[in-house]
Amino acid sequence: MSTVILTSDSKKDLDLIIKLAKKLGIGIKELSKEEIEDIGLSAAIKEGKTGEYIDTDSFLKTLDDVG
Repeated sequence: MSTVILTSDSKKDLDLIIKLAKKLGIGIKELSKEEIEDIGLSAAIKEGKTGEYIDTDSFLKTLDDVG
């Protein structure tokens, strides 16, 4: 199974691609705003994950100092 996410400023062009995909028997799923945000958050978590231990108290103190 392969997945593709298409974006366009043109609703007309996307509708054409969706119509073609359906004609070819390709499944379509329109993502909600929340699903798009979840994908972005997941990517940010994976990118920021270092595997290193972070001292929670020190991290929270740093946040307090910044804010």
